[in-house]
Amino acid sequence: MADPADAIGKARQAVSERVELPGMSLMEHLDELRRRIVHSAMYLALGFVVAYIFHERLYGLVERPLDTLHIKLNYTHPMDPLNLYLQVSLIGGAILASPFILYQVWLFIAPGLYQKERRFVVPFMVATVGLFLLGASFGYFYVLPGALKILIVDFGKSFNPMVTIEEYTGFFLSIILGLGISFEMPILIFFLSIFGIVSPRFLWKNIRYAILAVFLVAAIITPSPDPWTMCIYAIPMLCLYLIGIGVSWYFHPSRRKAKEVSS
Repeated sequence: MADPADAIGKARQAVSERVELPGMSLMEHLDELRRRIVHSAMYLALGFVVAYIFHERLYGLVERPLDTLHIKLNYTHPMDPLNLYLQVSLIGGAILASPFILYQVWLFIAPGLYQKERRFVVPFMVATVGLFLLGASFGYFYVLPGALKILIVDFGKSFNPMVTIEEYTGFFLSIILGLGISFEMPILIFFLSIFGIVSPRFLWKNIRYAILAVFLVAAIITPSPDPWTMCIYAIPMLCLYLIGIGVSWYFHPSRRKAKEVSS
């Protein structure tokens, strides 16, 4: 027979957890969203200013993959060098300010979480920044040099390369940011799960379509046409998808409600 004191304690705990999730009107949600966007914009502007101080060093990082091939960037418009410095400073500033911006995102979604789930703020921020840097590093050290070597040295060996700032910057950012964002898959699944948009059952049921999508993305970003190289790029993304299924199982509202009922 259950102890009445334990039952009362569990009931009080369930009530306290419900109290932790106060309802907010639409205008309150919009006002909170506006506040978080303004704060994030301020952090981004500050990060941009700091990054611009080191814009020449940032440019050196951008140009290094071409330096290994002894190719210098060209420009066709007087504004191209300035635009390059502004773009690399903006990206560098965004990475620098990302922990503060992510904290604003966490503050926006925290009212929808229980107190025991809010302790994940530090792992959430570390995982988000770490996954992006992991994906960007993967693109910078492996994908980008391989793509440049195959496109310029192998396929373009009979021609004289004249790489412009505008075209190279777009190519560089598409690979670095594309892989950095694609590595955020578990974080995206986390958001979709806490709002009940996707479930672990849905993700597992549609894993065949996820595998198809991952291999399509890998085929696009792979510099070499052979299937083994494509698998090297696809396997990390598939692992991240499987991790995302575990994240969805842990944070999905149905699991939280089941734990509340069992308590």
